[in-house]
Amino acid sequence: MTTVNCEIRDWSRVAVTPAPPNGKRVVVAMSGGVDSSVAALMLHEQGYEVIGVMLRLWAGEPGDADEATGFVHNRCCTPDAVEDARALCQAIGAPFYLKNLEQPFKQAVVDPFIASYLAGKTPNPCLNCNKQVRFTHLLNLAQALGADYLATGHYARIVAEPHENGDGGVEYRLLKGIDERKDQSYVLYSLTQEKLAHLLFPIGHLTKPEVRELARGYGLPLAEKAESQEICFIPDHDYGRFIEEHAPSTSGPG
Repeated sequence: MTTVNCEIRDWSRVAVTPAPPNGKRVVVAMSGGVDSSVAALMLHEQGYEVIGVMLRLWAGEPGDADEATGFVHNRCCTPDAVEDARALCQAIGAPFYLKNLEQPFKQAVVDPFIASYLAGKTPNPCLNCNKQVRFTHLLNLAQALGADYLATGHYARIVAEPHENGDGGVEYRLLKGIDERKDQSYVLYSLTQEKLAHLLFPIGHLTKPEVRELARGYGLPLAEKAESQEICFIPDHDYGRFIEEHAPSTSGPG
């Protein structure tokens, strides 16, 4: 078991001068990291009414609880990350909500990951998470909160183009993020036209160094925060151990 230590950060220096309200409300998917935080600050600065939402995702069995808190922590929603997201929202006067999606996440992401692994395939849990959790449950929540848009810190872009037949309609195209090393469009390909119409990717036109530079300019204490690209529900990166512990029990030949 591991101990999670919440860092004390100075949020008093966060400075954003918002434009006049633009009449649009946006739910920002918060992770407590620099990307989603900068996305929220950019939208606040552009005059959006920002609402921060963070997802609590499944991380393991009760017996794996953190020795300091008694809770199991997915790396996407540790106490440290939750408090960073909450503090950022408080700094800009935005509401903040923590939504529990542990069971939907387990059913849509973790269980298929285990099944694919056992079948000798290479699973992509981020794809399932975006398709069946983040851009389904979270988008529904955004709409329930009366938001015009859901925004995330993904490195991808959305371009709206008028229909060629001149009927006044619009077609949305999902493009790669400008930063080739950080592009995440490949895990977003399942997004439909209906969903793309209600999504914003504020940092998709920026590189990671540019995002960090913006964070410094905003006085964001997360500007240098490290990032993780490993599977969020396997904190020790030991896939074999995880599969052995969580796969359904099977009996081989006697």
